[in-house]
Amino acid sequence: MTTTTAGIVFLVVLIAAVAAVHVPLGDYMYRVYTSDKHSRVERVIYRLIGADPKAEQTWGAYARSVLAFSAISILFLFVLQLVQGKLPLHLNDPGTPMTPALAWNTAVSFVTNTNWQAYSGESTQGHLVQMAGLAVQNFVSAAVGMAVAMAFVRGLVRRNTGELGNFWVDLVRGNLRILLPISIVGALILVGGGAIQNFALHTEVVNTLLGGTQTIPGGPVASQEVIKLLGTNGGGFFNANSAHPFENPTTWTNWVEIFLILMIPFSLPRTFGRMVGSPKQGLAIASAMAVIATISVSLMMLFQLQAHGTVPTAAGAAMEGVEQRFGIANSAVFADATTLTSTGAVDSFHDSYTSLGGMITMFNMQLGEVAPGGVGSGLYGMLVLAILTVFVAGLMVGRTPEYLGKKITPREIKLAATYFLITPLLVLTGTAVAMAMPGQRAAMLNTGPHGLSEVLYAFTSAANNNGSAFAGISVNTEWYNTALGLAMVFGRFLPIIFVLALAGSLARQGKTPESVGTLPTHRPQFVGMVAGVTLILVALTFLPMLALGPLAEGIH
Repeated sequence: MTTTTAGIVFLVVLIAAVAAVHVPLGDYMYRVYTSDKHSRVERVIYRLIGADPKAEQTWGAYARSVLAFSAISILFLFVLQLVQGKLPLHLNDPGTPMTPALAWNTAVSFVTNTNWQAYSGESTQGHLVQMAGLAVQNFVSAAVGMAVAMAFVRGLVRRNTGELGNFWVDLVRGNLRILLPISIVGALILVGGGAIQNFALHTEVVNTLLGGTQTIPGGPVASQEVIKLLGTNGGGFFNANSAHPFENPTTWTNWVEIFLILMIPFSLPRTFGRMVGSPKQGLAIASAMAVIATISVSLMMLFQLQAHGTVPTAAGAAMEGVEQRFGIANSAVFADATTLTSTGAVDSFHDSYTSLGGMITMFNMQLGEVAPGGVGSGLYGMLVLAILTVFVAGLMVGRTPEYLGKKITPREIKLAATYFLITPLLVLTGTAVAMAMPGQRAAMLNTGPHGLSEVLYAFTSAANNNGSAFAGISVNTEWYNTALGLAMVFGRFLPIIFVLALAGSLARQGKTPESVGTLPTHRPQFVGMVAGVTLILVALTFLPMLALGPLAEGIH
């Protein structure tokens, strides 16, 4: 079987598996978020945190709860990293000193579901920090994204009210009923495939083949690996991330990891469809995601397998930075999945991709990570784009746009447009400032278009809460730790505030009855319009910068 054929089979089986769980998992999550019953464990948690599970919250109260919880999480993780040397299971000789700037960057990174890492995990973070700090944030940051998505859907469903649910109930249920059970099963599967799970700091192996001594790191890897993928987090226990054999041992575990990345984001549209009382609406959103994802993965496979560029052409393949265990095609699928979502995990070196293949990873993030996007964030991002689409369609026919029985008035379109403009503003401003400063340009490993691509990728990844990197840039400096940290904070929480404000505005409306002029939002034409609007908006926003970076490199 050729590499191309094997890659196609790998992809087809993956698509079939994601399609198979779409309905059952989506329906299960619908029941989780709409049930009036609370388990005994959940009631105990509500008492401990002082939350009333029966109390509903307005969008402002919901947003304040999200921000308060996240601020406390950042503070806790920041302090935990700085004092880890006095805690059990810490590294005796950490390779990278944990400075306040790095601790800030890492705390913000994991709380915002970005999981950007300006350090080597196995030589910087002790096991206690990995488990009680980073892995915990992998769970709760993902649950926050799903909670905000459910609040936004309620805004579309509810009439003449300002209430969107209860953040604390949504947070607890997302963790206990969805993320934790799947993670337990997934961790056992990864352990069965060869991923490690122990508390060994280091194991010394003497008399190696070369006659020396090798130090092999250990740790509770599988339990963190599964939630980093399931929760579209991406931070690796090891510096090599999912290219490390302790995290991702074989080709079939590589398939499992990609499946974990995609299963919840592609199932949430089904949950949305059930909540709005029309599974066809959920299918339309899932189809729009699938159209964009199909275009993206097709281009990625084309650019990587054709070995475009001087060195790949001479070698006959784009194998630089690619694990032999996985090969080009499977690595390309992983890279596409991790950047179409907000995961950021890598099983190959994106900086070594062909110029146009590397551009696709950037473009995926610049789309807003909506195909299917991060857990929760992908759904509400795509729904905002659907609202922009009906607005554009309304302008064409001279009617007030409507979506699911709600009028899209100037207030709603201002909130939706502001939501869309936040991340491009952060990405382009951050890149421009970095390129204007000689000290920051000196951090680039490469000059010319590829050097610009490294900086552009860093800010694209941070502002879109992805966390992957071209890695050809030295970012463990006070300036980059601070600047990228701010991009992560603003890129995560400003969109959440605007999407909750939009949900509150929609919830206060009554129901607008359908008429002959109402745009059907469940048909293939609308799916095509949503995909087209998404691609055009991103192309108009980022094309000049892409032309100076990866496109210029690709035609050089």
